[in-house]
Amino acid sequence: MSGASIILEDGSLLSRLDRLYFKIESFLTLIGGIAIFALVILAVANALGRWIFNLPVTGYIDWVEQVMAVMAFGGLAYSQRIGGHIRMDIFLSVMKGRTLWITELVTTLFMLFITLVLTYGSYLHFYRAFTNGDSSMDIGLPIWPAKLVVPFAFAVLTLRLLLQIWGYIRAIKNNDIQPVGVPLIEDAATQALREAKSVEGKEND
Repeated sequence: MSGASIILEDGSLLSRLDRLYFKIESFLTLIGGIAIFALVILAVANALGRWIFNLPVTGYIDWVEQVMAVMAFGGLAYSQRIGGHIRMDIFLSVMKGRTLWITELVTTLFMLFITLVLTYGSYLHFYRAFTNGDSSMDIGLPIWPAKLVVPFAFAVLTLRLLLQIWGYIRAIKNNDIQPVGVPLIEDAATQALREAKSVEGKEND
């Protein structure tokens, strides 16, 4: 399942770094949201321009290709921090203590390996486009800026994974029940109760 998980905080160095890095991740996610909004505006302008004036936006497809990278990859690390990616929580929810943290550590290490491979491969893809001067088909936009977004986003995700690995190692060492800096699994009832309280609080405001 997927969905935001609870993240505990304290005064430790790990927690402080987690909160600081989350601000960076939130900013990148905001940029991704702005990119989505820009695509919507561009699509409306293109449709209305074609319909009313028979004059679509020049290079519409080229601009969409550029912005799609920001939209798709901007929130990777943010989603990882809050536990928003697809996870098999049905198995993890029955584990407790060190067994759970060891399992989480192993899977996070595997994800780190995959992310490093993707970072390296996407960087080579960007570098090839940069050195060859690749451009879009219609209006000749340089392609390398959009391709640079991908390894950058994976690099940001790599640092998030390293922070979570630190958190899981710390949890294993201390046998923590609820460690800080890592997404903690909540059952459906707890999630529903927390969301209901959140909505109730907004209504009271």
